[in-house]
Amino acid sequence: MPFFPVGPAGNAKSICITFMLCTLLCYSAPGMASEQDPLESFNRKVFVFNEFIDRWALKPLAKAYRWITPGFVDRGVSNFFDNLAEVRNLVNAGLQGDLARMGSASGRLLVNSSVGIGGLFDVASGVGISARDEDFGQTLGVWGVGSGPYIVLPLFGGSSLRDAFALAPDIYLLPSTYLDDEGARYAIRAVDVIDLRADLLDAEALVSGDRYTFLREVYLQRRQSDIHNGELNEDFDNFDDDF
Repeated sequence: MPFFPVGPAGNAKSICITFMLCTLLCYSAPGMASEQDPLESFNRKVFVFNEFIDRWALKPLAKAYRWITPGFVDRGVSNFFDNLAEVRNLVNAGLQGDLARMGSASGRLLVNSSVGIGGLFDVASGVGISARDEDFGQTLGVWGVGSGPYIVLPLFGGSSLRDAFALAPDIYLLPSTYLDDEGARYAIRAVDVIDLRADLLDAEALVSGDRYTFLREVYLQRRQSDIHNGELNEDFDNFDDDF
């Protein structure tokens, strides 16, 4: 997600849990984070640029989108893009050798594309087929490729060197990439970005302290969780249960 590095499709609960964990952790172990961010001086300059674009363009669009869009339409739009992403989830689960996740991704794609009317309704979750995002950055992590240094990409936000190289394969796994109409491709991507940004408006209230440091910690914590299939450290299991 541009400007807000928490992973594009995590649900609201997982985002809030990650933010709260970072509230507890990001100032207790600053040395560890700084070792993963040797490019901090450069990253902060890119971060300021991204924040400017977000403040004056993307965030106002997201607020307007939320204001004019009824709740059920907003959910339908989010469900539609989540359903498109199941193609990426399916391929990456296969590359990771995760047969269970391959089955759930293919099941979600089939059920939501048919009974869910092209993905507008998340019928799969209602019948117990849970969602979990997979991307090529996670695949490389499962294969043993190190994350490399933390880096802030223009417009795309926080990343790692490994995840930055993984962006292109994931883009080519989006069905919208293959639309013949170039205008339609860009329109779909724009709506996707604005919808994601609107979904994160409420989570901003959880940001505290230095915004750059906090969002870096959110990204690093979430990517560790993603690569380990959402498993939190044992110390925080009870925190998740109580949330």
